[in-house]
Amino acid sequence: MLDDPAAELDAAAWARVFQEAADLGVLQVHLSGGEPAARRDLVDIVASAHGAGLYSNLITSAIGLNERRMLALRDAGLDHVQLSLQDADAGSADHIAGYAGGHERKIAFAGIVTGLGLALTINLVVHRANIDRVEAMIDLAASLRAGRIEIAHAQYYGWALRNRSELMPTRDQVDRAIQVVEERRRGLVIDMVVPDYYARRPKACVGGWGRRSLNVTPSGRVLPCHAAETIPQLEFWSVRDYPLEKIWLESPAFQAFRGTDWMPEPCRSCALKESDFGGCRCQAMALAGDASATDPACELSPFHGRMRELASADAGAPIGAYVYRGR
Repeated sequence: MLDDPAAELDAAAWARVFQEAADLGVLQVHLSGGEPAARRDLVDIVASAHGAGLYSNLITSAIGLNERRMLALRDAGLDHVQLSLQDADAGSADHIAGYAGGHERKIAFAGIVTGLGLALTINLVVHRANIDRVEAMIDLAASLRAGRIEIAHAQYYGWALRNRSELMPTRDQVDRAIQVVEERRRGLVIDMVVPDYYARRPKACVGGWGRRSLNVTPSGRVLPCHAAETIPQLEFWSVRDYPLEKIWLESPAFQAFRGTDWMPEPCRSCALKESDFGGCRCQAMALAGDASATDPACELSPFHGRMRELASADAGAPIGAYVYRGR
């Protein structure tokens, strides 16, 4: 969901939220979007995060950022930058992003980031249009002096779900990509997330619902995960109305799937329930129509076979036009 810019929290409100987060025990803040650089007061926001003692990470497409602005952000206390790349091939990258010249801008921006001494992570968003070039993408990220590389296969909820038939790779493509990554891990710090549609067991989404992290939207709603608003029955409290600690401990959205008491079978009696915490609630909503259902990524789910069928059908479909958010 995109918030109306006029409804966004101002810098003073963000400073209060950051201090409340630090008091709650939060250690890191990830400034994301949309595009956080669209905020003219981004330097003030970074400074308030730094003042609260939080490690700050700017997740950006590089749009709206030049060397002068990055210098100001560094001096305000910014610790880390995460930059996403869509492909090693410039033409393909610009097509995927829907932004002509975007790839070249990102390459230049990566040089600015490392030149200022900031830590850099390159996030490689992998799907059918670029998965056969994953090794070239790793080479590119390494050449940009990224301290960490993320191989992030598209996960199909939110806008990726809308584009699933354009993005889904085949199982063979995923297996080859995994092999490439394993071979390239020597000497590089590479994290990888594979598509749930080809998994046997679900991942512990966000480390477990309401256990380790929270998301605050630009307008102040507090979410257990970034896609939680795709679950229609949840009630989200706002930092405009409640302190962050009260929201974390008592709000209906965080209580809904926290812990294991909410689980149905087979999750309730599963030996792995304290490690995967039932998997992804948003994915259960999207595919099973019930956010409390077993994550279809789990082979014990009655929807698991259907998930594999969808993956196979989408991977074999012709690639059409992408549907972009906000266009």
